Amino acid sequence: MSSEDELPALEEEVRALMRRSRLRTRELARAVHPKLDPTAYPLVVLLAKEGAQRMSAIAAALSLDKSTVSRQVDAVVRIGLAERVADPVDARAKLVVLTEDGNAQVTEQLAEQRRRWREVLGGWDPADIAELARLLHRLGATDLL
Repeated sequence: MSSEDELPALEEEVRALMRRSRLRTRELARAVHPKLDPTAYPLVVLLAKEGAQRMSAIAAALSLDKSTVSRQVDAVVRIGLAERVADPVDARAKLVVLTEDGNAQVTEQLAEQRRRWREVLGGWDPADIAELARLLHRLGATDLL
């Protein structure tokens, strides 16, 4: 069997994975805050993992344009998960940082997500997990996704 024969199945599995990922992101966003738009979920996760960020750094990290990031930050600030603070290095600039409650909500949800990963993958061989991560990284480095 050639790789050409396997492409339709691979394409369908990737499409299904992306659909499930969108649904799961919606659930994860709601777990953080009932009014958190799922498109802003990666933003709050970034802030939880990296701390205070300039808008330009957020845009670069999430591969979004600054206007999209600005709208997402506005929405996250409005629901009380984040705030804009003065940049201690450049008084003209602002940083976006999670509020204490926002950080607690995102950190709790990330811990729960990690627990679920452990539960689902608990019976997997660690080498298989590493190989899956390597192959996904390799696929992600292409311009297909």
